[in-house]
Amino acid sequence: MPIKKKVVVLLGSPRKKGNSTALAKQVIHGAESMGALVESVYLNGLNIKPCQGCYACQKPENSACAVDDDMQAVYPKLQAADRWVIASPVYWFSMSAQTKLFMDRCMAMFHETEENNRLLKKRIAIVMSYGDTDVFNSGCVNALRSFQDAYRYAGAKIVGMVYGSAEEPGEIKSNTTLMKQAEELGKKLVDG
Repeated sequence: MPIKKKVVVLLGSPRKKGNSTALAKQVIHGAESMGALVESVYLNGLNIKPCQGCYACQKPENSACAVDDDMQAVYPKLQAADRWVIASPVYWFSMSAQTKLFMDRCMAMFHETEENNRLLKKRIAIVMSYGDTDVFNSGCVNALRSFQDAYRYAGAKIVGMVYGSAEEPGEIKSNTTLMKQAEELGKKLVDG
């Protein structure tokens, strides 16, 4: 029997029924249809402090984050899953603050040496929603570029991105084309 792929979904919206969460649920549906084991983490309810720039995580004798907060419970989930979904709304021309805190704290998983780099070869799907009608005017493109730059540098692979416009919570569900794209992204994330 083949080993089931593990997917962790990082939900960076304060709205549990918001648009980025709705898209993430479609990605989850696609991943589960491929037999993946999926676990979701709502970042908004967690006590995640900013990175302190202490570089304790980069020292060979430590290789872990020195900040004692709720990220300590998230790190094992991130390590156990070789596939991630990061979902965020656009807030003030980039990803949400909850998502940015998470992103910064991913530094503790990165290391210059290949054998200590826990981000190497992770497969990542990005899901975003924004209120403007344009991906550039909304600032969504800023967040997408941040994800691309950070994970490329770390040796992870972004397998795809799904993003779309919706103003009211849950409104994005009416965009059937986008919802289908999100489901397909979930399948692609697992099938590789």
